[in-house]
Amino acid sequence: MALLAAWLLASSLRFMLVKVGEPMSAACVFQGEEDTRNLYKEGDVVIGGLFPVHYSPRSFKPSYQKKPEPTEYNFSARALRWTQTMAFAIEEINQRRDLLPRLKLGYHIRDSCDDIPVSLRSSLLLVSGPPDLNANSACRGVPRPVSPVIIGDAASGVSMAILRTLGSFGIPLVSYFASCNCLSNKKEFPTFMRTMPSDAFQIKAIAKLIRYFHWTWVGVIGVESDYARFAIQLFLEESSKYGACAAYVHFYPVLLSKESIADLMQTIRGSTAKVILNFSGESELQTILTECRRQNMTHIQWIASEAWATAKSLWGEFQGLLTGTLGFAIRKAEIPGLQGFLTRGLLVRAHQSPFFAELWEETFNCKLNVSLNRHVHSDAALSRRPCAEEEEAPEAVRSDYSDVSQLRVSYNVYKAVYLVAQALHDMSGCTRGAGPFENGTCADPENVLPWQLLHYMKQASFNMLGEQVSFDKNGDPIASYDLMNWQKGPDGSLQLVKVGFYDTSLGGEKELVINDTAIWWHWGQQGPPASVCSASCTPGSRKATRKGEPICCFDCLPCTEGEINSLDCRRCSVETWPNEAQDHCVPKTTEFLSYHGSMGIVLCTCSLFGLFVTMAIFGVFVAYRTTPVVRGNNMELSFLLLIFLSVCFLSGLTFIGEPTDWLCRIRYTTFGISFSLCISCILAKTVVVLMAFRATLPDSRVMRWFGPAQQRASVFLCTCIQIVICLIWLTTRPPLAVRNTRHHSSRIILECVVGSDVGFWSVLGYIGLLACLCFLLAFLARKLPDNFNEAKFITFSMLIFFAVWITFIPVYISTSGQYMVAVHIFAILASAFGILLCIFAPKCYIVLLKPEKNTKKQMIMKQTADKRPI
Repeated sequence: MALLAAWLLASSLRFMLVKVGEPMSAACVFQGEEDTRNLYKEGDVVIGGLFPVHYSPRSFKPSYQKKPEPTEYNFSARALRWTQTMAFAIEEINQRRDLLPRLKLGYHIRDSCDDIPVSLRSSLLLVSGPPDLNANSACRGVPRPVSPVIIGDAASGVSMAILRTLGSFGIPLVSYFASCNCLSNKKEFPTFMRTMPSDAFQIKAIAKLIRYFHWTWVGVIGVESDYARFAIQLFLEESSKYGACAAYVHFYPVLLSKESIADLMQTIRGSTAKVILNFSGESELQTILTECRRQNMTHIQWIASEAWATAKSLWGEFQGLLTGTLGFAIRKAEIPGLQGFLTRGLLVRAHQSPFFAELWEETFNCKLNVSLNRHVHSDAALSRRPCAEEEEAPEAVRSDYSDVSQLRVSYNVYKAVYLVAQALHDMSGCTRGAGPFENGTCADPENVLPWQLLHYMKQASFNMLGEQVSFDKNGDPIASYDLMNWQKGPDGSLQLVKVGFYDTSLGGEKELVINDTAIWWHWGQQGPPASVCSASCTPGSRKATRKGEPICCFDCLPCTEGEINSLDCRRCSVETWPNEAQDHCVPKTTEFLSYHGSMGIVLCTCSLFGLFVTMAIFGVFVAYRTTPVVRGNNMELSFLLLIFLSVCFLSGLTFIGEPTDWLCRIRYTTFGISFSLCISCILAKTVVVLMAFRATLPDSRVMRWFGPAQQRASVFLCTCIQIVICLIWLTTRPPLAVRNTRHHSSRIILECVVGSDVGFWSVLGYIGLLACLCFLLAFLARKLPDNFNEAKFITFSMLIFFAVWITFIPVYISTSGQYMVAVHIFAILASAFGILLCIFAPKCYIVLLKPEKNTKKQMIMKQTADKRPI
């Protein structure tokens, strides 16, 4: 790039020192053809201007075997209006008394031809001045003052090339239409400012527009230029935030060949995208639209970048393709007096300026007599008829040149001129000794240095037609756009209708405002066209992205269990579940072993029945407490065992009902301690049986050491160990009530978790240890005489106890919810009933049904009959 700039700079040198008749003479010779097509007005400060009055150069490769022919360009009446807006603004400022009263501004406007080589040549002429061709001897300098600042150019790529050439000299460039975000890079372009918002803001506006209309599959095309490349890169980044995808990204050259246009058309035809975003100028788009019309590609909804969002020149030939186009255009304004200035004395100016001569000839399709227009035209233009003297200017008023209904770029030019004027005005008001430069010095407005002017331009802030104009640290203005819709007027003309706006000062979602009802869609559609890779999933299905494809391309899969039939199969929260229609989430039903459920009622009834039977046996034993059967089987321990069995039956009730933290702690400790009491009593009864038998032997005093007090103490001691285990459990990791959502997705199970598995299994293990001791001792005492044969029944009760709890463990682990609780209650009731029936049912049978056996005589007789050596 540096080599290119150096070459262009060298090729633009306008003088060559050659001595006539001698080598290296002192004479000045202008290098190349002089371009007299410019507009000039004298002034104390002459502002330079670059405008693409001509555009779209014809591509050719010179052989240099003969003098290269001039390049053929197209004429832009719109750009000529921009030049006159600059001239009008300068004349307006010169007439004001409150702005630059002691300075007169001038202008030097040249044609950039929207071509980098021409733009560089013109910019160098602006900042160094043209040669004095009237001097035939030596170099006498330049006849015109040089420009300390240039207003231009329109294209971002051209502006970048100029900046890389003139930037090293500190000459400021103020663009009115270059929007590339890359130009905000102050490290690379420190002397650049603009009245055109950066593409960074336009891209955000376009991305929000696409999101607003739910377009997720958009074709993106752009001309091969820095402007398009940077803009498309920004668009891809910004649109991805809103879930939109580029169906394709295609760059095409400025000069479209048949191969290039065919490649582009194939890309567009091969995609299902119905919305195309184009970053280019109007000239490049003409070739594309011509081919679209030829191939009958009329289904496209165009999104225009600001470069062609208001380009009326495209309408006449392509209105059938462009109806309904949407695009963001910079804010427009009404500049008082501009229209009269544009149309005043057009014929006179046509005889004085090549630009206006060409405007006249292009407007009326004729050739002026002694025309100043030396611009190269097509063969058709060369055969034009002579212009009649009586032809007037009303037709020209209706051209793009004098159309002031959409003053957008013209308004930017207007603001750029006033920016320079305001900077000069601030410079003029500097107080000596308090200036912004070294040692408090001030700049001289009549001898302006470009870098000093740039300082004041960066600080400028002024009011323009009701708008406050200011610039950020990058030299960019506040971004504000109008959303324009291309509509066909009653007479077939283009109506650029404002259907919304984008204003960054509003912030957030308020930045973009759209009036849907005012939009005229392509081919009279009632709503925006659908442009998606995959149609939205219907309720009851969800997106499943396709491997290797953008996120906008997906398949629709049915919603899974636990998801409602929304557009995205939204999963319900942990506490909710889809209703029967699966259209919204409802709270999950909570499940626990309730007193109102059939299972809870059965278990509660069994627990109460067990309590009733226990109390009934207790009553029988109290009533028959003096009988041998009751007295002969350790009556006190029997009463304690019955009381503790009642507690066991009642502990089963604590497992029914809605769990809470305290209820969970009570149920497990009650269960553990009550069964420890029961088994401890049985163990004591078993030991008493063995001790009683040992007491019948000669000289045995065993019963003296295991009397009633010792029996109660043994029960208490065995139970205290279980109490200690429970206390450790409760103080470390106690049982808790939890809402279990893992086992059943549609229900919430309210249950108690043991907290510490070690604590829970320690409680069960200790009960099992006591039961093993009981079983072992009872088994040893099973063959004692009948009156002591309670050990047989204890043995059976322990067998039942073991059977119940050994079965309980795997069933308890494999179940969940209320069934797990029911298993636990069942184990409690089964083991309690087993102990109650095995130990007390035989005694009740004798007491109630066989009273004749419940006598002391019968007990002694049976003892004598059964007594035998052991």
